[in-house]
Amino acid sequence: MTGLAVTSLALSHFRSHRAARLVFDGRPVALSGPNGAGKTNVLEAVSLLSPGRGLRRAAAEEIARRPEAIGWKVTAAVAGLSGPHEVETWAEGTAARQVRLDGKAATQVTLGRVLRVLWLVPAMDRLWIEPAEGRRRFLDRIALSFFPDHAQAALDYEKAMRERNRLLKDQVADPHWYGALEARMAEAGAVLSANRRAALDRLAAAQGADSAFPRATLELLHPEGEPGDLAQALAEGRRRDMAAGRSLLGPHRTDLAAVYAAKGVPAAQASTGEQKALLISLILANARALAADLGRAPVLLLDEVAAHLDPGRRAALYDEICALGAQALMTGTEAGLFDSLGERGQSFHVAEEGGLSRISG
Repeated sequence: MTGLAVTSLALSHFRSHRAARLVFDGRPVALSGPNGAGKTNVLEAVSLLSPGRGLRRAAAEEIARRPEAIGWKVTAAVAGLSGPHEVETWAEGTAARQVRLDGKAATQVTLGRVLRVLWLVPAMDRLWIEPAEGRRRFLDRIALSFFPDHAQAALDYEKAMRERNRLLKDQVADPHWYGALEARMAEAGAVLSANRRAALDRLAAAQGADSAFPRATLELLHPEGEPGDLAQALAEGRRRDMAAGRSLLGPHRTDLAAVYAAKGVPAAQASTGEQKALLISLILANARALAADLGRAPVLLLDEVAAHLDPGRRAALYDEICALGAQALMTGTEAGLFDSLGERGQSFHVAEEGGLSRISG
C-alpha cells in the first residue's frame, strides 16, 4: 500500500530555519541531530499541513523566526487523497494563519480533505495523568482524522458556548437570549459526540492482535452524565451554570479513559514505558483504520519516539510502519536509533550552526 505523503517541503523563517528545502520519496524519514537543532520544527511544519494549530499548538505569531519576526511560510508538494497538490500556509506579523491550495485561497478545514496527519510528541507522554483537556484534544485529533467535519463542529460548538458563557457571567436571566445558543450547542455537540464514539469504535477494531504494542480498552466518561437532549439539559441547568459562570454540561466536559487490556490496569497507573507503548499502539491503530478507509496510510509524525523504546520495540515499530506503507517522519538524537530501519527509510542530519538550523541528507 502506498501512503499519503509529503514529497517536498520548503520552510522560510520558520522557527530556527531561515530557509530549508527537503525532498522526500515516500519512505519513512529519520531526522537525527542534537537537541535544539531544529528537528521537531520540521515535524511541526508538516503538522500545519492539516487543520488546527499543529503539534505544538502554537499561535501563528509564535512560529516566526527570531529576531526578524517578519512572518513565516511553509510550502509543500503532497501526494494527497485526490492526487498531487501544492499546499502553502503562512502568517505575517501578528496576522492570522492563511492557507492556499493549488494557488487558491482555502480554509484550514479543507486541508483535512487533502492530507491526513497523525502525530505523537513527548508532551503527550503525560496524557493519562494530566487534566482531561489534553485527553479531549487527543481524542478530537483522532476523530478529526476520520471525519473532516469534526473541525467545523468543534468551532461551531465553541463559539456558541463562549457566547452562552458570556451571558452567564453577565448574569443575563432572559431565556430568549439562551435558546438559539443552546440549540446550536446541541446540534454541534451531537456531531462531536457521534464522531468521538465512532472514532473509538474504529480504534478498537484496528488494534492489531499481532502488534508488538499493547491493546488499550477505551471509554468515554461524562462527569455530569450524557443527556439525551442537550438543549433541554442546558436550559434546565441555567441557574446552576450562572452561579458557576460557565457551562457545566456538554461534550466539552467529556474525558477519555484507557485501560492496559492485557493487565487490566488503568493507563494512569501503568508504568511510564507502558503508557508510552499504549500511545504508540493507539497511533498505529488510528493509522491502520485510516488506511482501511482511504486505501492509503496517513502521514505519521513521531517526535523522539525511538529514544523511549528498547531495540526490539524500535525494530517492531519500524516494521509496522513499513507494513502500513506509511510515510513517517521520526526524530532522534542519534542516527543509530534508526539502524533497524536501514534502507527502508531516508536519513537526514539536522545541526545548528551560528544560530541557524542546517539540514543535510
